[in-house]
Amino acid sequence: MRINSKEELQSKKAEIEQNIQNFTCRVLVCSGTGCMASGAQKIYDEMVRLCEGIDGVEIEMQKDIPHVGVIKTGCQGLCELGPLVRIEPYGYQYVHVQEEDCLEIVERTVRLGHPVDRLFYRHGDEICPKPEDIPFLNRQTRIVLENCGKIDAESIDEYIAAGGFSALAKAVTEMTPQDVIDEVTRSGLRGRGGAGFPAGKKWSQVARQAEKTRYVVCNGDEGDPGAFMDGSVMEGDPYKMIEGMIIAAYAVGAENGYIYVRAEYPLSVARLRLAISQAEKYGLLGDHILGSGVNFHLHINRGAGAFVCGEGSALTASIEGKRGMPRVKPPRTVSQGLFAKPTVLNNVETYANVPMIIENGAHWYRSIGPENSPGTKTFSLSGTIRNTGLIEVPMGTKLGDVIFGIGGGIKNDQEFKAVQLGGPSGGCLTKENLDLSLDFDSLKKTGAIIGSGGMVVMDQHTCMVEVARFFMNFTQRESCGKCVPCREGTTRMLEILQRIVEGKGEPEDLDKLLVLADMISSTALCGLGKSAPLPVVSTIRAFRDEYMEHIVDKKCRAKVCDKLKTYVI
Repeated sequence: MRINSKEELQSKKAEIEQNIQNFTCRVLVCSGTGCMASGAQKIYDEMVRLCEGIDGVEIEMQKDIPHVGVIKTGCQGLCELGPLVRIEPYGYQYVHVQEEDCLEIVERTVRLGHPVDRLFYRHGDEICPKPEDIPFLNRQTRIVLENCGKIDAESIDEYIAAGGFSALAKAVTEMTPQDVIDEVTRSGLRGRGGAGFPAGKKWSQVARQAEKTRYVVCNGDEGDPGAFMDGSVMEGDPYKMIEGMIIAAYAVGAENGYIYVRAEYPLSVARLRLAISQAEKYGLLGDHILGSGVNFHLHINRGAGAFVCGEGSALTASIEGKRGMPRVKPPRTVSQGLFAKPTVLNNVETYANVPMIIENGAHWYRSIGPENSPGTKTFSLSGTIRNTGLIEVPMGTKLGDVIFGIGGGIKNDQEFKAVQLGGPSGGCLTKENLDLSLDFDSLKKTGAIIGSGGMVVMDQHTCMVEVARFFMNFTQRESCGKCVPCREGTTRMLEILQRIVEGKGEPEDLDKLLVLADMISSTALCGLGKSAPLPVVSTIRAFRDEYMEHIVDKKCRAKVCDKLKTYVI
């Protein structure tokens, strides 16, 4: 059924809400990539079999089961504890669920409302039955991730019931395109892809171009090792990102948009395709959206895994069918982007913020986080940390609060050594930085960047020289080779780092690395080259003694570098 007006959308919302309320119980099976890798599909299939029967034929025990909805949600956050299952209306959060646990869950919880205590999360000696009882979850502020883990990731109806597309309806019926741009500008929303450029300023630059053919592009190429935030949004709540893109298109007068997703995210691609087809069926995408006369068509492009295609001009070149290589700027994407037309290019998380800003207002958004970096930021926690997973916190949250509060500290009570923030383009922060605010401006002062939000936590058993070599090896391989500083400079830096970890380094190598780093960051063509030296520079500053041990003493204190190991019989 096509939805042709704001009133019809509200009517549809009421109808869906009633249908959901008809379920006596709902089984929410986390079906993000992490839980799927842990066997969540088997859990889902078994719960469907037990609650709904096989091929429509009731099994013996089903006669006493109430009306149950078994759904696939997006990431519920606690990735290390998957597969995860939530049971509503009781609010129980089960962790490490196995296929053999499903029958007990159905018999005790679904049928009788009784908990299965052994499947609850335990914080020390404390049992945590509900998400709000779990420190990892209750210390977050989930805005972008609000629906992830709560609604069916494959149902546009459930997104509508959660208030979805009401911001779009408000924008196209109550606001002019300039009103939308002004609201986003007043909100202070900055791009969440890493650079932190004001979204409203970018949109206004596109809107004022003389060329009337314009595009809206979403960067879902998330290529940082250890980063999975954008992928989780696309898997768990693709509709919110799509709604944000439609609002952006209305604001700048674009009729076509592209979502660029790396091919290594097959689940994201599948759910985006489903979400687009459902939105088109309801008239929320395509021609005459909500009967307003606004037209917007959305297309998906899959990247081939090139890290450099996260850079704007390389990304648009890839969509055009060309080799993904950055170009000299200006002209910038806002004036000559995709197909040489004015283009709004933001990442997944940025677009996912837009509906809530339009619905709740710029003042509401600015009430969260610091003045110059309002709102929240998603992060992925990985490495030697107790609680790995997906989190969202207000900008300005202290680094230590994330690692030791939400993350639970270092595994096995080891000593915290460093965290690599911002992926291979970021830098290492140490225990001296634990009071640092996680926002664009504070991090810039340290020489690090917030990047897309990947956090890789390291303990004292990590060799920081090898960490620098690993990330330099990554960026050197991912360099497109177009500009000499990046192509040759990263190669020379990698050669020096390789010599150092093999015990062949010289004291002057550290000065050579810093000189090369300054040259590359000052003269490289794109962001990949400009930020490639950051992991090396930050580790030399914080862990120079480790470098000197490798060079002078031919020793790796973490016992990681194979060439420096000594075997005693």
